[in-house]
Amino acid sequence: MSDAFILPPPQAGAGVLDLLRQFAADPQAAESYGADCLKRTEAIEARLKSFEYLPKDVSAKNGPLGGIPVAVKDIIATSEMPTSNGSPIYRDHVPAADAWVVARLRNLGATIFGKTVSTEFAWRHPGPTVNPWNPAHTPGGSSSGSAAAVAAGLVPLALGTQTLGSVIRPAAFNGVVGFKPSFGAIPRVGVHPLSPSLDHVGFFARRVDDVALALSLLAGRSDDDPHGRPLPGFTVDIAHGLRPLASPRLAVVRFAKWERAEPEQKAVFEAAVERLRSAGAVVEEIALPALDAAHWDAINTIMLSEATTIFSDLIARFPDRVSDVMKAHVASGRSKTAMEYLTAKAAQAERQHALATELGGFDAVLTLPAFGEAPHGLDWTGDAEYCAPWTFVGAPAVSLPAGFGRHGLPLGVQIAGVYRNDLHVLRVAKWAEAALAFDPGLPLLARH
Repeated sequence: MSDAFILPPPQAGAGVLDLLRQFAADPQAAESYGADCLKRTEAIEARLKSFEYLPKDVSAKNGPLGGIPVAVKDIIATSEMPTSNGSPIYRDHVPAADAWVVARLRNLGATIFGKTVSTEFAWRHPGPTVNPWNPAHTPGGSSSGSAAAVAAGLVPLALGTQTLGSVIRPAAFNGVVGFKPSFGAIPRVGVHPLSPSLDHVGFFARRVDDVALALSLLAGRSDDDPHGRPLPGFTVDIAHGLRPLASPRLAVVRFAKWERAEPEQKAVFEAAVERLRSAGAVVEEIALPALDAAHWDAINTIMLSEATTIFSDLIARFPDRVSDVMKAHVASGRSKTAMEYLTAKAAQAERQHALATELGGFDAVLTLPAFGEAPHGLDWTGDAEYCAPWTFVGAPAVSLPAGFGRHGLPLGVQIAGVYRNDLHVLRVAKWAEAALAFDPGLPLLARH
């Protein structure tokens, strides 16, 4: 691979709606775009390490997402490609059927653009992916490869999952838009479970319009996902995008953990608050003490209890192919009692119900997506505590790029809302995206 400085083509930073408009005007552009994406990926993949498997066929198909390459996290089943779940146990495993969401993408004409690196079973033990802004730093996890691939301009859309903070946090660390829909909005049939009470399918893209379009086309239900609850349907106008919610009323929520945030993250957040206020938002500081006090212990009790049930047998059968990290988590999960689990589940239901009242009169919450820049090194994917409250209550959440930290790595803000109010939250995020007017561009690694 040459080290010469090569500017990528303009399409490398294009969003899904941008591309669909271009393809409608020039159908041949859809064919060349997929090939260009593959060429760019092959040029930098040895350094980025975002993919477990690359596609053999990138030809454009017909449909609402025709010509759009979509990268798929490697815990989501694909019938024509291996699905390793981030584990050597499944290294060469090819599922018999696509996951529900992958089948829907194929039916919409999308190109399934390979499998992106996940942490081991989406549970903290990291893979080899680096942050495209600085390869010495983590891209976050567990949806490491999906976030990095979108940030590097390799694909305009990627699937991830979130059980604690695995969409919102890596989106912030990589300077892209991340969206975690409400719990149950997208069936998880064919997605390897970690904690069925908490697992969400989500998206990475470059624009709010793009994740809104993805949700409008991919939300649904399946009898095989008992937690599914379909959202009210909506459409996104390809020509104009989502209609923003003008002058929203925003609740600024810092939580007690605010003091642990890096100074640069605090500064970017305060600047965003002032910019949104100046653009016409009504901004008010509020506290959510009950959610702040309850969520972290409860979400970890739920996750450890359910994951231990799922993975205990796997560890017994393949002890030499399971990380020490997973073994330690499962050992911790075995110490949880049934009463602790039921108490945590009751707290989850109570806080989800209460949030609608606590946010009465507000359109959305404005908070942090992470404590600061992506941590140095690849052994830890970062702290999920600012993402966990919204995962705990199943609320929709969006991460927006908002600035850079002292090491030149992206920083973001998070917009969250009430369970099943996804369209409303996305309309707020669309307005905030325009008001912030921040585009991080492509990272240096993507330009070599």
